[in-house]
Amino acid sequence: MPTPSLPLTVNGQTFAIQAAPETPLLYILRNDLALNGPKYGCGLGECGACAVLVDDQIARACTVPLGAVRDKKIVTLEGLGTLAAPHPVQAAFIAQNATQCGYCLNGMIIATVALLHHTPAPTESDIRAALRHHLCRCGAHMEILAAVRAAAQS
Repeated sequence: MPTPSLPLTVNGQTFAIQAAPETPLLYILRNDLALNGPKYGCGLGECGACAVLVDDQIARACTVPLGAVRDKKIVTLEGLGTLAAPHPVQAAFIAQNATQCGYCLNGMIIATVALLHHTPAPTESDIRAALRHHLCRCGAHMEILAAVRAAAQS
């Protein structure tokens, strides 16, 4: 029996995806849709590298099954802004040089967008709580915090 086609709306476009409903969303985003913003980090939902927005809520794409996001709006890093017109959070991360290797940045930026959507004027503890489950091994923590504060003020 053929795999049924599932509708998936990503970055404003709707796709008919042929995959089992239990397929991790991350695999579809990266392999089928060629979106490289969400990264494969741990595969367990622990590191945050694969974060996406699902109906404006942060989600770990490596642990979300495709069937769970049917009829939901998914936004990846690529859906936030462009090189010519970056999203204000992306612009703040660029302005603050909040990167080293960049592997964690997808999750950090997505988490910041979700935070500012729900808490437009976050406190320092709000910012730290929003980012606490996003792992960065390069040590760009101070610049990342500065970028979130700058994005909140823009």
